[in-house]
Amino acid sequence: NRTSVKEFILLGFPGTWQFRVSFVVVFALMYTLTVIGNASIIALVWRSSNLHTPMYFFLCNLSFLEIWYTTGVVPKAIGVVLGTSQTISFSVCILQLFFLLSLGSTECFLLSVMAYDRYLAICCPLRYSSLMSSVLSVRLALSSWLGGFLAISLLAFLTSRQTFCGPDVINHFLCDIDSCLALSCSDTWPVELATFLVSIIVVVASCAVTLVSYMYIISSILRIQSGHGRKKAFSTCSAHLSVVTIWYGSTMFLYVKPSAQNSLDVNKIVNTFNTVVTPLLNPFIYTLRNKEVKLAL
Repeated sequence: NRTSVKEFILLGFPGTWQFRVSFVVVFALMYTLTVIGNASIIALVWRSSNLHTPMYFFLCNLSFLEIWYTTGVVPKAIGVVLGTSQTISFSVCILQLFFLLSLGSTECFLLSVMAYDRYLAICCPLRYSSLMSSVLSVRLALSSWLGGFLAISLLAFLTSRQTFCGPDVINHFLCDIDSCLALSCSDTWPVELATFLVSIIVVVASCAVTLVSYMYIISSILRIQSGHGRKKAFSTCSAHLSVVTIWYGSTMFLYVKPSAQNSLDVNKIVNTFNTVVTPLLNPFIYTLRNKEVKLAL
């Protein structure tokens, strides 16, 4: 005689009205800067012929992804925190979960592709143009997008087949897989196992490609005789290395684990960093330490 839940109530962040208003102002400001910053990178690369290279093509893909990634979170989160839009239907909840996890998986693949691109540029400079052609760069970017969305399709399907019979309050400002499974009244082990396996394939495998690429990059940089040459070579990949460190650190904490029984309050904090702070930092990291972008700007 159990009744299936048709919608959920997102709890958001508890606190006084003044605290929540301050939180919304910060969220809105960061969202605006994220959209402007990433859109500016896309426009800058599109307008500047000097930036029509595979590295900046991948950066445009990353910026486009970040705009949609934070758009899938912040507008709804503002309504949740203010208390004006705390309910979310079951189908929209699953859709948001699928959308965010797919974009997150795509970012993992794009970062590993960008690391491979830097490996070719630094370790094989004379053959770089022939190895990383425009056709190959388009194929790698397209494969990252397709792989990211296909990898999460199974998780979204399995989560949608779970039975939710109450309570209907999600201790979060978005629908993520841990919060949903915490409310399920059916066996969650198949979903948790699938989540763990997909995380290993997506996060750990892409991280391994990135690490191997940087092992070769660092080894190649250390063999450069002049200090100026080493500094110039490292400057071409330092921005990407910074983004990789931030992204993989928070993503592994959230998803690479055998069980979903982490503290949901801790998950909220890490998710805030992952979905709001990181997309804001990316355009600044890539522009402030990049002479080509600053010159084009």
